[in-house]
Amino acid sequence: MKPYLQLFDFSKKIDYKTEILAGLTVAMTMIPESLSFAILAGFPPLTGLYAAFIMGLVTAVLGGRPGLVSGGAGATVIVLIALMKTQGIEYVFAAVALAGTIQILVGLFKLGKFVRLVPQPVMFGFVNGLAVIIFMSQLEQFKTMVNGKVEWLSGTPLYIMLALVLLTVAIVVILPKITKAIPASLVAIILVFIVVLGFGIDTKLVKDIASVKGGFPPFHIPLVPFNMDTLKIIFPYALIMAGVGLTEGLLTLNLVDEITETKGNRNRESIAQGIANIANGFFTGMGGCPMIAQTLVNLSAGARARLSGIVAAITILIIILVGAPVIDRVPMAALVGVMMMVAIGTFEWMSFKVINKMPRQDIVIGILVAVITIWLHNLALAVLIGVIISALVFAWESSKRIRAGKHIDADGVKHYEIYGPLFFGSVANFNELFDVAQDPAFVVIDFKNSRIYDMSGIDALNKLTEKYSHANKKLQLKHLSNDCKRLLKNAGEIIQVNIIEDPVYRVATEK
Repeated sequence: MKPYLQLFDFSKKIDYKTEILAGLTVAMTMIPESLSFAILAGFPPLTGLYAAFIMGLVTAVLGGRPGLVSGGAGATVIVLIALMKTQGIEYVFAAVALAGTIQILVGLFKLGKFVRLVPQPVMFGFVNGLAVIIFMSQLEQFKTMVNGKVEWLSGTPLYIMLALVLLTVAIVVILPKITKAIPASLVAIILVFIVVLGFGIDTKLVKDIASVKGGFPPFHIPLVPFNMDTLKIIFPYALIMAGVGLTEGLLTLNLVDEITETKGNRNRESIAQGIANIANGFFTGMGGCPMIAQTLVNLSAGARARLSGIVAAITILIIILVGAPVIDRVPMAALVGVMMMVAIGTFEWMSFKVINKMPRQDIVIGILVAVITIWLHNLALAVLIGVIISALVFAWESSKRIRAGKHIDADGVKHYEIYGPLFFGSVANFNELFDVAQDPAFVVIDFKNSRIYDMSGIDALNKLTEKYSHANKKLQLKHLSNDCKRLLKNAGEIIQVNIIEDPVYRVATEK
């Protein structure tokens, strides 16, 4: 099927009731989170809701992963706090639009595939750290403002909040055992809303965070000078925001792939994120990316198509336009309970079962990524550090695998059969394999089971040929692969290694 026909695949059967109910549930959980992140960053509250609507609608229609939910995510908003404080909201809008442009370029050049370089221990750490962040962020709702100071709830207000949260959790846990016809999260929110309204219970409501009343997102060109000075200011923020959004988004896409046992399109998702963020920049939204918590709410409600994301986005818009009086009265305890259950469901409990079967370095990497995620709230940095450490560990382990089989044939020629990769990490061990002084006058190094990967390997090979040359001994390299031969040729001006075609062994060198 052609890409432009994949927006809606009517060949797949869609459960409309499930999709609509899931979308309503997602909208309910997204509203307080988007408001909270906007207020945290110092943005006007409506910029958070506009981001939830724009990101949700654009990515639901154009994205590469049905079931994935995008909105005004904290991971991307945190990047922009410093820009907001120093330059103001107009520069934020410009940075969001530029970040979207960068994300489109990533998708067009098909760079989304590099997310596959994220190892499983890093994924475990990322998901577990994110689950803890989601859970801990809900504890903020147990605080209140007293005489201008933020204090923890106590006494009756605390007991009421706890009781309502526990009631929400109980409904979410028990209802699926009775019926799965209606999303348990939505039922929990509605029932707790009815209980609070019916009994006149005094507890924290959505309106206590901020009002959700507003109009349609207005078209607005960021009021910033269009010159190089502005670009120098916003580009670093835009680049980091684009990277954070793509990292979190593509990792979430991988998670959805595993849950649904289907495969999403990373590059298409990157382009959709970019389009959505450009729209945010020109329609006064704070930007965003895929939201793992809301995505898991969507999937746990049974949604598997694009419709749920579209319903969630339109629901948020309707609430902004006409539904604010109702949503303002939704108890925060209900939303806290739902999000806490999402956090519990997000956590990779399986990681505890396999921890005694994992290599020690993988355990350390997983824990480190989780700690950085929780400590810094920077998912991209945590994943980047995890990938770098994993790569270094892999390089170290690979460096120890290079070895040589040695024998002298009937003609007195000594053969070294190399096994393992020759690269910067294995050069030292490679050099220790040879005994130039004691070797006979003719030596053959067979690379049939080895590869040369970088300039360090080429340099080591060149120095080895020089040692044998200075000892007046001949060295022949055999079974070099085409890529190794190409590396040697490309380095010809820097490293003097002569390549000679051998009719028996195809590729050989002699010096």
